[in-house]
Amino acid sequence: MIKALNTAATGMKAQQTNMDVTSNNLANVNTTAFKKSRAEFEELMYQTEKEPGTTTGLNAISPTGVQVGLGVKTASVQKSFEEGSPKVTNKPLDLQIEGAGFFIVQRPNGELAYTRDGSFRRDNEGRIIDKNGNTLMPEMVIPRETIALAVAPNGTVEIKTNNGPETQVLGQIEIANFVNPVGLKAIGQNLYVPSPGSGAPYQAIPGSENLGRIAAGQLEASNVNLVDEMVNMMTSQRAFETNSKAMQAADQMLQAINGLR
Repeated sequence: MIKALNTAATGMKAQQTNMDVTSNNLANVNTTAFKKSRAEFEELMYQTEKEPGTTTGLNAISPTGVQVGLGVKTASVQKSFEEGSPKVTNKPLDLQIEGAGFFIVQRPNGELAYTRDGSFRRDNEGRIIDKNGNTLMPEMVIPRETIALAVAPNGTVEIKTNNGPETQVLGQIEIANFVNPVGLKAIGQNLYVPSPGSGAPYQAIPGSENLGRIAAGQLEASNVNLVDEMVNMMTSQRAFETNSKAMQAADQMLQAINGLR
């Protein structure tokens, strides 16, 4: 009975983790370029009371044996980098990567981070930054006399100033990708940093090296599907309740054993 209590407890803990992941997905349904997560589970070790194939008599073997599982554990929580739907804003510095890749930003401590969130703007010095003040790399400074700005699908940034009718190239946006993007470490603020699981970043001009192109004037929405998450939430709740019932049943059986005279 003690094993049943522990096994049911691992099931409750696993479903609690599943609910935590689902809750985070639902909370970020309106977060720009948010990528949903999925909890993955695996069974724990087995207690073998009789090995499969054990000899049970003359010229007879056990076809199955006796193996009792000891529960479940969380194996991983994996991000899904499926592309979200576009949200048109018509703002020239709202950028969406149509396809694979990440924008490269420099954090205040000088370290590089990567994001799918393309809601950029200018700071008081004209640099292109994200909503948290991280600088888009390669760094570009928009002159004060700029009256129009456009970003081409290949990342070329062109501006027009009040000094003349001609447009001029301000710079080139590059994007990065990884061999295994799901191995990136999420650090909050829609940012990711590399890990040994993701591999080293490689960067190139949008539209090359199997990278996506840039669409200006629109943003990428979250890829959370509300219906799927609601179903997953109800499934987790029912599984949690069922495991708690199994724990109660095991406890009642222990009480019956303790009450024997």
